[in-house]
Amino acid sequence: MLHIETVTDPAEWNRLVDAGGGHPLQLWGWGEVKATGAWRALRLRAVDGEGRTVGGAQVLVRRLPAPFRAFAHVPRGPFVGSDGVGTASERSAVARAVVEHCRREVRGIGVALEPDWDAGTELDLPGSRPAEHTILYPSTLILDLTKPEDELLAAAGRSTRYDIRKAARTGLEVRRVTDEAEVRAVIELYKVSAEHAGFALHDDDYYLAIHRELGEASLLVAAFEDGRPCSFVWDVLSGSTAFELYGGVDDTGRKLRANAPVKWHAVRLAAEAGARRYDMNGLLNDGISEFKKSFAQHTDELLGTVEVPFGPLFDVWDRLLPTAKRVVRRLRRA
Repeated sequence: MLHIETVTDPAEWNRLVDAGGGHPLQLWGWGEVKATGAWRALRLRAVDGEGRTVGGAQVLVRRLPAPFRAFAHVPRGPFVGSDGVGTASERSAVARAVVEHCRREVRGIGVALEPDWDAGTELDLPGSRPAEHTILYPSTLILDLTKPEDELLAAAGRSTRYDIRKAARTGLEVRRVTDEAEVRAVIELYKVSAEHAGFALHDDDYYLAIHRELGEASLLVAAFEDGRPCSFVWDVLSGSTAFELYGGVDDTGRKLRANAPVKWHAVRLAAEAGARRYDMNGLLNDGISEFKKSFAQHTDELLGTVEVPFGPLFDVWDRLLPTAKRVVRRLRRA
């Protein structure tokens, strides 16, 4: 039987995440980023009778109007054991402990877990069910960064390899961005890219919070032309995993075919930092996903969203909203 301890020290929590093979969305800084909006973060350590940490979960809690009270979400968690997955018995024990803590302390309509585990991973969690609509995408592409660089590059498509090598020959400036003034310039580029593609963005403060709260775990890579960013990819990085959050390009970047060398540079930096996996964060039937798939000859399926309703109000809340897709979009933006 496990019991839950609340962790309140950022450095201690991040050590737990990295030691437990946790996902970057479980890092303290990500919880702080979400807290700039409608969420608050709980950091829960699952401990056995001998005081050994078996796993943990960063739980994001969103307040809802009465009588619903709250909704709890565990993005890419919980993490279990030393590899993030643990054994079947450990996974089930940690998940049960986290859910019961949320039932007692958060209450509300229920909790949704979205573990960073492969589809089909065994999980014995009473009262749970697969969610019809996920918050994070379960279909994705994950590069194995333990492989040699030349093997990773060989798996990419011909045009992608050509663009990467051409950038090296022509001296395209591709580098990590850490200066806040340049981060702001990347945000302006993202606005141009979003307008071109027709999707909505957070306000500037949200993206600046990622830069400030994640610190070294914020991996932002951009290509520059005449001192201005023209293509970028923005990842978050834990000890085990790099996870793409955002990317964008303008007309200059498209003409320079800068996207491939930018992503490749991010992959290399993640590997140099010690990450074992590079998750491209979702595949859809769109051009962005086709570009992602040009880096490998496979796709990956994760477990998806596992929801545990705490009562009938969970389904009532779903029905009250106009469409499930709108719920998903709101949660992704929040």
